[in-house]
Amino acid sequence: MNPVPTTAAPISVIGFTTCLILAETVTPIRLLQIGLGGWGRDWAWRIVPDIKEVELVGYVDSDPSSLELLHEEMPKAQEMFFESLNEAITSTHPEAVLVTTTLPGHAPVTQAAVEAGLHVLVEKPFAPDVATAQELVRAAANKGVTLMVSQNYRFFPAVRTVARLVREASLGDVYEVSIDFRRYSAASATGRARHHQDEQPLLVDMSIHHFDLLRMILNREPERIFCEAWNPGWSAFAGPSAAVASITFGPAVVSYRGSWVSSAPITPWAGEWRMEFERGEVFWTSRDDNGALADWVSVRPRGGRARSLRMPEMRVDRWGTLTEFANAIREGREPECSGRENVATIAFMTAAVESARRGAPVTMSGEGAALEA
Repeated sequence: MNPVPTTAAPISVIGFTTCLILAETVTPIRLLQIGLGGWGRDWAWRIVPDIKEVELVGYVDSDPSSLELLHEEMPKAQEMFFESLNEAITSTHPEAVLVTTTLPGHAPVTQAAVEAGLHVLVEKPFAPDVATAQELVRAAANKGVTLMVSQNYRFFPAVRTVARLVREASLGDVYEVSIDFRRYSAASATGRARHHQDEQPLLVDMSIHHFDLLRMILNREPERIFCEAWNPGWSAFAGPSAAVASITFGPAVVSYRGSWVSSAPITPWAGEWRMEFERGEVFWTSRDDNGALADWVSVRPRGGRARSLRMPEMRVDRWGTLTEFANAIREGREPECSGRENVATIAFMTAAVESARRGAPVTMSGEGAALEA
């Protein structure tokens, strides 16, 4: 399990300061979790119980077998199971919901929760397209509730360190970024996993993490993307499992390569990054299978020796997103990865898919929210 520091000291992060408030000083947010597939159950038993800023008051899933599987893992939670969202809201009186359904459920469940006047933390991508994302953002604003997307890769020490380096510009401006993501996801003896059956298993389900990190770290929006995606005939995937892309961020150009079917050594989940600056280069990686233990940033000034940088202490991964969500509600502020901010990540993702579909570059305008051939 990833370490969760208990210190109450402020931790400086990009764009705001998050205070890790001791649990005994605040009343926890009453949280209802919706969606208990494999990933949702992992949230339920491994993440949520660690975060004392929230109190889990119920679980919702329309599939009784999913509730039964959670019951086997968490027997004491039996009386908290509901098959209906309305019934769960009436019975538990939550303040907020955690949406961990499969991808098609993200937008409609978020919409229903917002209409009920509840704050929402939803897994990525929170909408299938820009128009739906903008509609959810408007609905949340009209209801005066918080809408946050769990872009958990942002909440890692290497990511924070590199974003700070870019912001401080001690090496000058970034002009080139290379990203490699490699994994091998084969079908198991019991069949294909959920992501093997997705229409876009790489660009929508995985590359969206890397796209979101690019926006955060470079602190600007992409302007143009040319993406090619394909699926080898022997793979277990229904949709494109490999992709390459060239992405323009103003004066910086990004070379992206991703694969779910690579035979090369695997990378950490955030990929391997090499960033070229005017006066040096930075190598880094983040989010290995053991969480933040392999986070690493190496800086080499032009003509100098490489050195590794110290990492900040922070709540990482989904522990970090859930903490930020609870604190933002209590402090009455917009959270990092708010729905409003994340619309541009949805636009980036859909532009990549559109470019791959057309076999042609796509230009993004209006902070990435509109596409032009």
